[in-house]
Amino acid sequence: MRTVLLGAALWQGLASGGHASDSVISEPLISEPLIPEPVIPEPWILVEDGRIVEIASRRERALPANVPCQDYSAHLLAPAFLDVHIHGSAGQDVMQADRAGMEAISRFLARHGTGRFLATTVTAPLDATLRALERMARLMRRDADWPGAVPCGIHLEGPFLSHAKRGVHPEQDLLAPSVPIFDRLLEAADGQVRLMTLAPELPAACELAAHATARGVRVSMGHSNATAQQSQQLMQRGAASATHTFNAMRTLDHREPGIAGFVLTEDALYAELICDGIHVDPRMVRLWWRQKGSRRGILVTDAMAATGMPDGNYQLGGLAVELADGRATANGVLAGSVLTLDRALENLMHFAGVTLPEALPLVTQNPARMLGMQQARETLHAGLAVGSRADLVALDTSGRLVASFSAGRLA
Repeated sequence: MRTVLLGAALWQGLASGGHASDSVISEPLISEPLIPEPVIPEPWILVEDGRIVEIASRRERALPANVPCQDYSAHLLAPAFLDVHIHGSAGQDVMQADRAGMEAISRFLARHGTGRFLATTVTAPLDATLRALERMARLMRRDADWPGAVPCGIHLEGPFLSHAKRGVHPEQDLLAPSVPIFDRLLEAADGQVRLMTLAPELPAACELAAHATARGVRVSMGHSNATAQQSQQLMQRGAASATHTFNAMRTLDHREPGIAGFVLTEDALYAELICDGIHVDPRMVRLWWRQKGSRRGILVTDAMAATGMPDGNYQLGGLAVELADGRATANGVLAGSVLTLDRALENLMHFAGVTLPEALPLVTQNPARMLGMQQARETLHAGLAVGSRADLVALDTSGRLVASFSAGRLA
């Protein structure tokens, strides 16, 4: 099946300025990423069998003859989003979902502009986590024909977290950092763990960070009471990012800036943010934006099963969570969110006065670059190019999602 998509402009978001390839491209953790703006005016994109086969400007080349068009010529076209921190949606939890449940998540996310996501765990008994990872990995490797967003890897949020800043993670299931336990988790996940949250102050955290990084897993600092010095030590052993900045961290203090202060002032580190106006006050969003900006900021949802659902009771891993008036809580503690990335993008623009071209890297190329992967067919991507899967969005100037496409199909 062939179709042509029309737009007012195309923001490709190609971090390297190159073309899609079959290989994974890794970059050093400490480098200065480009902030390219390869915008094509009045673009047309030819899609065939779910892939982009040609990109051109109507100013330079005529449209292909006898091919149906979908006209978004008043809107910006851009890559679909990548969410590196999401536990579920549409009533489904990634640790419990079967194929039908994961497909429900896939469809829901695609309707909100997300093209790829890391299925994120929550701390549970080790045996239960191993079984969940085996099931998740089996679903991910079964085939690439997802109805919407593609689960392209796993984010381990736990069990190597601080007791003091555990949030809703069950205290009895937290574990000290352990290379053998990590290797068991990675083996159960069939090597599909891409990211792991780790508290820097825990014994052997630095050893585990170095080991995980050597095995191709990015480390994110979070759920932590770490000092700035402890955070620096973990970064020196490979940590690349911070998990939901400000949340479940030592409070920012002028004498001991802690993990939040370190992350905000360390240019080499990426930093997640849950931009729902609930987890982080808009004034702190502006502070975070000024420090991390288009180069190192990453918007995430931390969404759980209640996302897209009415008020009621839901699951987060094995935890009971109540949704009421937009807040998901377990025993009075925030338990993830019901945010979607399209809404996070709009919120950031509104809270921090950010333009759409400035904000787009935070949901596209930054998460891909943080993971050390970009433009890899059927894995992770940072942009749109000939040969890539046709996962893209149409947005208006306020950042509002107008249309979302998965493999060329309107979601």
